[in-house]
Amino acid sequence: SLDEQVVRAYDAFQRKQDPLERHIYLRALQDTNEVLFYRLLLDHIEEMTPVVYTPVVGLGCQQFSRIYRRPRGLFVSYPFRDSIPALLRNRPNSGVDVIVVTDGERVLGIGDQGVGGLGIPIGKLSLYTLIGGIHPARTLPIILDIGTNNSELLRDPQYLGWRHERVTGQAYFDFIEQFVAAVQSEIPGACLQWEDFAKNHARPLLDRYRNQLLTFNDDIQGTAAVVLGTILSAAKTAGKNLMDMQIVMYGAGSATIGVADYLRGAMVSEGLSEQEAR
Repeated sequence: SLDEQVVRAYDAFQRKQDPLERHIYLRALQDTNEVLFYRLLLDHIEEMTPVVYTPVVGLGCQQFSRIYRRPRGLFVSYPFRDSIPALLRNRPNSGVDVIVVTDGERVLGIGDQGVGGLGIPIGKLSLYTLIGGIHPARTLPIILDIGTNNSELLRDPQYLGWRHERVTGQAYFDFIEQFVAAVQSEIPGACLQWEDFAKNHARPLLDRYRNQLLTFNDDIQGTAAVVLGTILSAAKTAGKNLMDMQIVMYGAGSATIGVADYLRGAMVSEGLSEQEAR
């Protein structure tokens, strides 16, 4: 029975003491028995979520090319930029509700991981199924392979990505434009989520496309929504108004700037002027 399978799978999971080995085991289970994978995670959600996603997924991204076993997700590589619609048509399932895409430039706190960044969309979409109830067949992880500036990866004979320094400037934005146009044409109506883009790209891409299609940047907006909700709950518990608080931001990455934007907006909604909130 499925209950008996879960007991056996959990026993195998516990026998692996190394966090990366546990991550590899769960990814392999996801590729070979998706029903068992999600049932196992559901029964042990607090224990296994950090293995499927943060923090262990960071190790998975760093070792992505070396622990690669089976294909999952789409590689959209810069040298094939004129064939993106055809690449999207190679997706395993035609009906897609949610796409998570990254270019791997700013993965978590570990920087440029090239195509190894694909581990983030894979892990995040697993959580959307596990916790959000989205059917896994209607999700699509994508990596935009525009090169990497990680010299260690470029020297690694097992690296799976395009061995080239990152494309920058207008050529980068032109490539993104081709990708978004292909998504709109081939998978209209899908939610396109930007994940782990560097600060100099994250905000411009969100501002450019937020009114063109169903899209959001999780680092800027998702993190901000969670932090704002948490602070509003804390303020209510403390019997204080958000507008009366002074808030210190440490750092100025995409997530921090997004949090500052949401907090400022909430303060304005409570009665402060834009300048007072700032």
